[in-house]
Amino acid sequence: MSLDPKVASRLKRTSDGLVPAVVQQYDTGEVLMLAWMDDEALHRTLTTGRATYWSRSRSSYWVKGDTSGHVQHVKSVALDCDGDTILLKVDQVGAACHTGDRTCFDADQLTVASLSS
Repeated sequence: MSLDPKVASRLKRTSDGLVPAVVQQYDTGEVLMLAWMDDEALHRTLTTGRATYWSRSRSSYWVKGDTSGHVQHVKSVALDCDGDTILLKVDQVGAACHTGDRTCFDADQLTVASLSS
């Protein structure tokens, strides 16, 4: 089986055939990570309920949590209005980041200059 053609036709992929996937905790809205999906990864995610991504560094699929135990149970999947970004809302078990942090955005907060009116 493959990705539903109606869904596939809406996707705007990079030259590598990938679409960025923003991953968010379904009940708190916390942004957990960004990963990449191709048609097969999205198909696997939609049919299994487990977040499956394409690893650009390993050139292979990975199911979040298969090796770490930090599973992402998918609650919903949506495309943005342009079809160039996927939003996964998940129930994250344990850390989302490979560093062991809850999210991939915990470690490096940048300073934003305040603007006075």
